[in-house]
Amino acid sequence: MDRVTAGTPADPRPPRARKDPRETFIHGERLIDEYHWLRRKEDAEVHAHLEAENAYADAVMSPTLAFQERLYAEMLGRIKEDDDTVPYRRGGYFYYSRTEKGKQYPIHCRKRESLTAPEEVTLDLNALAAGLPFMALGMYTVSDDEQLLAYTTDTTGFREYTLHVKDLRTGALLEDRVARVSSVAWAADSATLFLVTEDDAKRAYRLWKHRLGERDDTLLWEEEDELFRLGVWRSRSRTLILAASRSFTTTEHRYLPADRVDAPWRTIAAREKDHEYEVDHGMEGGTGRFYIRTNAGGRRNFRLVVAPDDDTRVERWTELIPHRDDVMLEDVDVFADHYVVLEREEGLNRLRVVTLADGVSRHVQFPEAAYDIEGEANPEFTAGTYRFAYQSFITPHTVYDYHVSTGNLELLKRQEVLGEYDANRYRVERLHASAADGVRVPISLVCRKDTPRDGSSPLLLAGYGAYGIVASPVFSSNRLSLLDRGVAFAIAHVRGGGDMGKRWHDDGRMLKKKNTFTDFVACAEHLIARGYTAPSRLVIEGGSAGGLLMGAVLNMRPELFHAAILRVPFVDVINTMLDESLPLTVGEFEEWGNPKIREAFEYMKSYCPYTNIGPRRYPMIFVRTALNDSQVMYWEPAKWVARMRDRKIGDQLLLFKINMAAGHGGASGRYDFLREIALDHTFTLTALGRAS
Repeated sequence: MDRVTAGTPADPRPPRARKDPRETFIHGERLIDEYHWLRRKEDAEVHAHLEAENAYADAVMSPTLAFQERLYAEMLGRIKEDDDTVPYRRGGYFYYSRTEKGKQYPIHCRKRESLTAPEEVTLDLNALAAGLPFMALGMYTVSDDEQLLAYTTDTTGFREYTLHVKDLRTGALLEDRVARVSSVAWAADSATLFLVTEDDAKRAYRLWKHRLGERDDTLLWEEEDELFRLGVWRSRSRTLILAASRSFTTTEHRYLPADRVDAPWRTIAAREKDHEYEVDHGMEGGTGRFYIRTNAGGRRNFRLVVAPDDDTRVERWTELIPHRDDVMLEDVDVFADHYVVLEREEGLNRLRVVTLADGVSRHVQFPEAAYDIEGEANPEFTAGTYRFAYQSFITPHTVYDYHVSTGNLELLKRQEVLGEYDANRYRVERLHASAADGVRVPISLVCRKDTPRDGSSPLLLAGYGAYGIVASPVFSSNRLSLLDRGVAFAIAHVRGGGDMGKRWHDDGRMLKKKNTFTDFVACAEHLIARGYTAPSRLVIEGGSAGGLLMGAVLNMRPELFHAAILRVPFVDVINTMLDESLPLTVGEFEEWGNPKIREAFEYMKSYCPYTNIGPRRYPMIFVRTALNDSQVMYWEPAKWVARMRDRKIGDQLLLFKINMAAGHGGASGRYDFLREIALDHTFTLTALGRAS
């Protein structure tokens, strides 16, 4: 697949962005950004350039339209369009959501006391989305008296949410409406909301007390340090309102009784540099206790302590689970009679359930080589079960209840894959590559069982590697369209992510960021050396910070890859991190570094994808973005593509698609999003000669 064979008979010319250099002087150096003008979002010339890119991509891919449609129908045919989630109980109601064939968005519902009771529709996102190109639901929380719903919506994709309050008895909206709300919690009186709002740079920085029907809110806490962001929520015990201010390395929590909205807030542990901690609340014998997951004292993988909720001084902390160098303590959920710990060892997570009465600890075992587990909705403090979801590359999303008293697992629902899906047709493997410094880097892989290992097989290798986020081996029925055409899929669990604990993150950020890139290259080389694929059959993909990974390795080793897909890629590291007015920038000084510090600047300059584009023969590339992206501004990939067109050697295909009515996550409607996936897969399969 090159520009000629993929294009129309007329072979349209790719658009060229005009040059309009902007100079920046820093640390005695002059930086020239010839495409800075593409930042002018409201400029007609910018829109014309983006539309020209879309038109070029559409023209080049037009011969594949029938195949795109076939893929779309194939993927849609595996999905149960009329479906519902497993209901969960909260108070006197069972809550769930469902989808209807032909409708883009979920419908949120509830039933009183019994699943056989009449259905009440609490929120129909299809009705809210009428006439709008985008609709996303943020917060969804019901008052204690179960009569009011507080929810937030984003109608542009910029992740700027507006708060609404709905009377569930009448269906009417209250006059209460607040813009730029990032988190919400009800007080026990069902008349007071605690909410956090964002500033112009989308930093959640102010905590308010809002009384329904009143115009003037009370400001409770303003976070002045731009490294920190606020959040507010209600404890599962329902007794407390909790608020936290977090940076990437430091945390501070405060709380007040949920039934005393005018009480003073108390601090659990004052912020201390490099001390991260998370809190859940429990009750034993009528006494409240905080369960604190803490990495104080350099214990990077965290330990679990407990403290009375009326005296949280460090000297009152009692250790429940010690720190372990080889096990990451990822999360803790506390209930009336037990608590559940999510741990990660050797890159795989596991559940540990501890009963409070006797301290007995049980692990929930899972048999597959690579899998993912995460908690589901567990709002009831007195529940005797713990609900979680399990999935793997070949096991669809499956919801279980773990019965604490017996240790039994109850299967509640497994995602249906329509058609003739058979997990036995595929094999899952867990491999390890040796990084440049000798570190073992895990790889999770899935392919058809009949896939040869002689270098003849195509493979799609994905990576992320940032913020301590785990790249999980989850199920995708859409991926079957690749696997069934002989394309293997693998994830490189590179440093910078949280796949192997907190130190794995530490070793791939700041002045160690390039470990992320060299790890990915090592994984690619390992797969090639072991016969899983070859450079001429290897496609790579990554999004957001994973797009940074793609841009960096394309500059480092362009000959190692046949094609690449970059989704909403963070590729203009230096210019973005120099602009403190942008969302995320200041807070992420603790992830990437501050380029105003010379050492950080020099290090960024050595890997920044935009800065390092050179006269190389790059592989085929497909780039995606969205005009209203608030996480990675559209102009980053737009500038990167423009400079790439100007500097690369050869006529290898370079396509750029911009969704003009969406944000960081792409299209919001499920059918629209599926069409985006169909185009991505079409690019991959056409590049690999498997578009049939």
